Amino acid sequence: MSYDLAVWEGDQPADDAQAETLFEQMYSRYIEDEYPTPPTPRIEDYVRTLLERWPDLTEDDDGRSPWSTGGLIDSASGPFVYFPMVYSRAREVSAGAARIAAEHGLVCFDPQQGRLRHASGGL
Repeated sequence: MSYDLAVWEGDQPADDAQAETLFEQMYSRYIEDEYPTPPTPRIEDYVRTLLERWPDLTEDDDGRSPWSTGGLIDSASGPFVYFPMVYSRAREVSAGAARIAAEHGLVCFDPQQGRLRHASGGL
């Protein structure tokens, strides 16, 4: 079982409903498309910052990686990244990922709960 987050470039949505609509549009365009778009520099930088904090699953020799899939950058397409983490580490890692997204001026959305994730908010 995994816990997923979506992070994207753009203006902060006015509320959770608007964020969910934007999430669905971006997911359809950037993740479901059979021809992924290379990640933007800001998304690449965001993923790089995540990997400085937590190792990529493909490079984890001691079980510290919280990611459910390897090659975290492969979860990014254009201005959007949708990534899973192991559920047992979701509270810690999702809070950190939301904080890092805010520091990068990105939107962070929790699709399981249908709500925006802010730098200070927990699960």
